[in-house]
Amino acid sequence: MMDVPGRHRGETPPPGPFRQEFWRSPLRGPWLASVLGSALLPLIVICAITGFLSHAAYYPWLDGNSVTGTGGIDLGFDLYFDWPTSPPWLYALNQGLHVTTGVMAIPLLLAKLWSAMPKLFEWPPVRSLAHALERLSLGFLVGGSLFVFFTGVMNIQLYYVWGFSFVPAHYYAAFIFLAALGLHLVLKLSVVRRAFREQGVVRPLRQDLVHTQPEPAREGTTAPASPAPPTLSRRGLLATVGAGSLGLGLMTAAQQIGGPLRPLGLLAPHGRSLGSGPNEFQVNKTAAAVGVSRAQVGRDWRLRVHGARTLEFSREELLAMDQHTYSLPIACVEGWSTTQSWTGVRLRDLIACAGSPEAMPVLVESLQAGGAFSKAALATEQVADSRSLLALRVNGADLSLDHGYPARVIVPAAPGVHCTKWVSSISTIGA
Repeated sequence: MMDVPGRHRGETPPPGPFRQEFWRSPLRGPWLASVLGSALLPLIVICAITGFLSHAAYYPWLDGNSVTGTGGIDLGFDLYFDWPTSPPWLYALNQGLHVTTGVMAIPLLLAKLWSAMPKLFEWPPVRSLAHALERLSLGFLVGGSLFVFFTGVMNIQLYYVWGFSFVPAHYYAAFIFLAALGLHLVLKLSVVRRAFREQGVVRPLRQDLVHTQPEPAREGTTAPASPAPPTLSRRGLLATVGAGSLGLGLMTAAQQIGGPLRPLGLLAPHGRSLGSGPNEFQVNKTAAAVGVSRAQVGRDWRLRVHGARTLEFSREELLAMDQHTYSLPIACVEGWSTTQSWTGVRLRDLIACAGSPEAMPVLVESLQAGGAFSKAALATEQVADSRSLLALRVNGADLSLDHGYPARVIVPAAPGVHCTKWVSSISTIGA
């Protein structure tokens, strides 16, 4: 019997996918895997960097801002720097890139997993220390990528089908995925260089269906030992995957860019048509969803400001103070953003009324009944910015209940969840 490349003498693999001749697609091989990986890598790098920057924008070291479920314990994974408030659209851009590149990566990731599928069923499972490291990195890489991207997509659609907290699970799984990716790149760099040296970077793309030939079957590669006739050229496969990636990217970016592109945002969780009234824009969570009733925001509502002394303000008293209007975006972690015109009292003026310095961190609490984001801490730089408001009106009209009536926080370049709605109190930290 003729030896099959990749099979060691005296070793009979189980039937089915553990046998190399099971995998017959003539498109698989080091070149295809290298091209898909090269296209996927920059998207993953951008998605990872913006993801960690998004975490830093939460000021996770401030009391009340922990999104990793550590209860304030420093696990050494936080980025420590002051997230700027200018330009005001910075977080919208960052999170838009994070979500868009993540979604764009999905078709490429699935194609890459398809191209590497035979590696998951290699027999024997371990041949050497180097092979064991490769298998280990591949296992963590596949498992980590599927978990990170699946949970990310479900979060974008606000559909949680699990019993754990999304943010810490997604955040720490990203470290596992990226560590496995780094090890995988080191182990596979020589394979990529050899594939491009032998096949060229673009030469296989010039081959039509008739001239599509399988790559040489070598031990340890995914090139088929018994290739079937091609039914699709490599350029046809890559064009299909690329079109899927660009299409998903456009549909995702449309909900961030808005304007004439908004109807293309087919994946937008908040719909594509939001009406034309002053309060007709995206609402992540309604008042009913978080247990805020109209009775709680009625005439008896008071804003408590705790500083060197404690003050209470009715909505009418807040409206009687100096009002300021700024056009600022709300940018949510799910990737959507919207820019509106907000009117209200500067946060620094409020804490100054309570006898505290204008520039110091504060804790903002909501009427919202519990939940991960019923309170948020704002850093000194955020409070000191003249555009940071306790907003009372939007686009010239009173806030609607779903948009935070009677008062909500608006801070330039802050994550949307820190623009607290239904504010009940503002307290200085460290006074």
